[in-house]
Amino acid sequence: MHSTLELSELNNKIGRLFMAGMPGKELDADTEALIRDYCLGGVILFSRNIENPVQLAGLCKDLQDRAMKYHGIPLFLAVDQEGGPVARLREPFTCFPGNEAIGADPKPMDRAREFAEVTAREMTLVGLNMDLAPVVDVRWGEPEKHLAGRTFSDDPKKVAMLGQVVIKALQGNGVMAVAKHFPGLGKTSLDPHHHLPTIELDGREMEEINLPPFKEAVAAGVSGIMTSHAIYQSVEPALPATLSNKILSELLRDTIGFKGLILTDDLEMGAIKKKWGVAEGAVASFEAGSDLLLICENQTWVLEAIDILRMKVIRGEISGHRLHQSLGRIMKAKSRFLEKTKKVSIKEVRAYFNL
Repeated sequence: MHSTLELSELNNKIGRLFMAGMPGKELDADTEALIRDYCLGGVILFSRNIENPVQLAGLCKDLQDRAMKYHGIPLFLAVDQEGGPVARLREPFTCFPGNEAIGADPKPMDRAREFAEVTAREMTLVGLNMDLAPVVDVRWGEPEKHLAGRTFSDDPKKVAMLGQVVIKALQGNGVMAVAKHFPGLGKTSLDPHHHLPTIELDGREMEEINLPPFKEAVAAGVSGIMTSHAIYQSVEPALPATLSNKILSELLRDTIGFKGLILTDDLEMGAIKKKWGVAEGAVASFEAGSDLLLICENQTWVLEAIDILRMKVIRGEISGHRLHQSLGRIMKAKSRFLEKTKKVSIKEVRAYFNL
């Protein structure tokens, strides 16, 4: 029989594996309960959570204050800030045209560095510490419309080089970078927000086109790599990368040698939700090798996934060793990037943005 104390400790370990969305622009009771009762790993913010820099800084401060009060462990606070079509921070934050424009610029390295340095400065100022960028998918012909404007180039070397510049400049300025979508979504003809794509490419194409930018991201010390919700028939014909041990544990961890955080793309996307379900998909992704499980809107699924994971750990279907591998990577990333973070100053935010 497990005592209440042991169950509470287990909840606080399993909760760290999740990055959840939240409903509004202020800290709500349900989000606070997730932080308090489960030691939530992180919060991902979207346009629905962001009104202006002062409000955002206040929200980030409230979230971190609660995390520190209840557990003394800071939260990952993430946004998708790629520039161009995918940018949660709008004016008066500095707006950039995105990866395709960077890749087409006469001085792409300078543009990539400028984007990352300014973005990191403004994110840090308001209390954000993780950018779910850069996209290092290599463009194949005309991109599927959800990827339009988001890829640097159709040249793997150029994508790898610009990805490295962005990673080093973000992380050199205190913001964790997350390269995505492993092992490459550039050839997809379907949008995984709605459908489960199957990507046809042989082993040589995977090795020569898709993987070089991710290998360079790893060499640059990228803190996280995000999984793709697509099936790669040459590697694993039945499962998307997010749920594939062959792709996450064997290819990314063992072959490429990545030691940082593996993050899922949003598990509420149709590619996972329709066939596997959100909570079950989260558990399957953890079993395949993911460390940080993203459920970006409905917190009920976070709670369901925590319940399933807890039962599997209690029954011995998931080993304590596997749980502690991910917890170790999460805590290492937090000590590397989050312990040095300076407190949010609303006064500094107002001064910077002339508010």
